[in-house]
Amino acid sequence: MFNTNFYRRTLSTLVALPVIIGALYWSAWSYFLLFLGILLPTLLEFYKLVSKVEPLVFKVWGIFSGILLYTLTFIYVQNWIAPAYLWLLMPCLLATYLLAIYTQPMTSPLTSIAYTFLGIIYVSMPFSILHFLVFIKGIYHKELILGIVFILWASDIGAYVIGSLVGKKPLFKRISPKKTWEGSIGGALLALLISYIIAQYDTTWDLWEWLGTALIIVIAGTYGDLLESLLKRSLHIKDSGSIIPGHGGFLDRFDGFLLAIPLIVACSKVGYGKQFFKSRHKNVTLVASTTIHIVPPKMPI
Repeated sequence: MFNTNFYRRTLSTLVALPVIIGALYWSAWSYFLLFLGILLPTLLEFYKLVSKVEPLVFKVWGIFSGILLYTLTFIYVQNWIAPAYLWLLMPCLLATYLLAIYTQPMTSPLTSIAYTFLGIIYVSMPFSILHFLVFIKGIYHKELILGIVFILWASDIGAYVIGSLVGKKPLFKRISPKKTWEGSIGGALLALLISYIIAQYDTTWDLWEWLGTALIIVIAGTYGDLLESLLKRSLHIKDSGSIIPGHGGFLDRFDGFLLAIPLIVACSKVGYGKQFFKSRHKNVTLVASTTIHIVPPKMPI
C-alpha cells in the first residue's frame, strides 16, 4: 500500500513536529531562529540549482541580501527601528549590478543578475513577509503561525495519503505526473477540517478567515509545488536536495509555503482593513445619531 518513502517521510515529520511547534510556541526569537534555519538552506538549495549558470560571488551576495531582508523586517515589525532603515536594502540590491561589471569572466551577466534577484524574491521575501502576519502592533501572535503550519501539514498529509491510496487522474501531467486530482481534493478537505477546528479555539481570526487561509494554502501550495517542479525539470534535476528523509530538500518541502504566505498576508491585511473601516463607520454612525441638547443659562431675576 505504502512504499519505503512513505515511512521515511512519516518518521522525519514526527521528529520535526515537536521541534517546530516548540520553537514557534516558545518566543518571538525562537520563531525567528527557526525560520532563519529554514531560510538559509532553502536559499542554498535554490542557488545550487542554478550553479551552472551563476558564479559563486552572485550566490553569496544573494544569500547575504536575503538574510538581511529577513532580519531587517523582523526588527522593523517589532517597532525597534524606524521604517527609514529598510532603505538599507537598496544599496545591497543595487550592488548586484556592480558585481556583473567587476566579476570576470562572465558568460551571461544578465542571467546571473536575474537568478540573484529571483532567489531573493522567490525564497527570502515570503519568509520576510511572514513577519507582518505574526506580529500585530509589535506583539508576537504564535497562534497564527501555529495554525498556518498545522493547515499546511494537513494539506500535505491529506494530498499525499489520498493520492497514494486512490490517486489516478494526474493534476498536471506535463510538469508533475505524480500529483493527482484525488490527492488535491483529499488535501483540501483535511485542510478545511483542521482550519475549522482551529477557529473554534482561536479568536484572533474569524472562522471565514481561517477557512480562507486553508483555501489559499491548498490552491497556492499546489501551484507552488508545480512551479518548483517546473524549475527542476527545466534544469534537469529531480530533487533540490536530500537532507530531509522522504521529502527531499528544504526547497522541495517548503515550495508551497513560498507562494501561499504572501497571499495569506495580503488577504489578512485586507481583512483587518475591513474591520478597521467597519469600526470607524460604527463610530461615525454613533456620533451622527447622537442628539446634543444645549440648555440655555438661567437669567438672573
